[in-house]
Amino acid sequence: LAMRGAHIIGLASNMEKAKKACDSVEGKTTPVACELTDFNSVVAAAETVKALNKPIDVLICNAGIMELPKLEQVYGIEKQFVVNYLGHFILVNRLLDRVKAADQGRIVVLSSGRYKSAPPEGIQFDNLSGEKGYNPLAAYGQSKLAIALFSQELSRRLEGTAVTSNSVLPGIIMTNLGRHYPTWKILLSKLIGWTFMRSVEEGIATTCYVATNPELAKVSGQMFLNCKPITPEGSHMSDRALATKLWNVSVELTKDYL
Repeated sequence: LAMRGAHIIGLASNMEKAKKACDSVEGKTTPVACELTDFNSVVAAAETVKALNKPIDVLICNAGIMELPKLEQVYGIEKQFVVNYLGHFILVNRLLDRVKAADQGRIVVLSSGRYKSAPPEGIQFDNLSGEKGYNPLAAYGQSKLAIALFSQELSRRLEGTAVTSNSVLPGIIMTNLGRHYPTWKILLSKLIGWTFMRSVEEGIATTCYVATNPELAKVSGQMFLNCKPITPEGSHMSDRALATKLWNVSVELTKDYL
């Protein structure tokens, strides 16, 4: 994106990482610290971006953690749900006016095929803390279902505007996302991962496609895989009532930061 003239505002959990990422590409970049486990940091990051006083053509939400082996909580909520979903919920809502200021703004969020591993009820509203039972994969799946449902609900709320909202399934990519796996699983993926895992460049292709392709200017509320819209599996992704309830609960959980 930077090579093609985009001004990239690169967010990372601290300024050192943000600068390192921005310095790794040629083009105009602005590093910003945004620690998703700290809602005040998310608010500060949004204010820093807004202070640039520029429209946001594309807002990509792709930070994430996966399958924490033991229950960890932030603000009394299971950590994956906070990092993968609620932090992004705050960031998007605080920057929405800047996206609306663009000629054709786009919001792209990264879900995961693991959304299908969410609990049977989809979102366990009575167990967002994880204290009534914690399974690493189910918690990760719940967070990725949540961000996809958020994208759908947001697209409905943006009807009549020039802003679109879509989710992406990037596939299995060679990153450090699986760093919380058991040691044997990490070693196995390093040994044979090349046979089925995608490179970072391959993994980001669909995100860039959804973010920039002119033919998608009016496409919203979709899930994309391999640069094509897909029909999500399972009933939860078509459950509008679930998406609306998730939005309302999220507002209540983050109301002090919106």
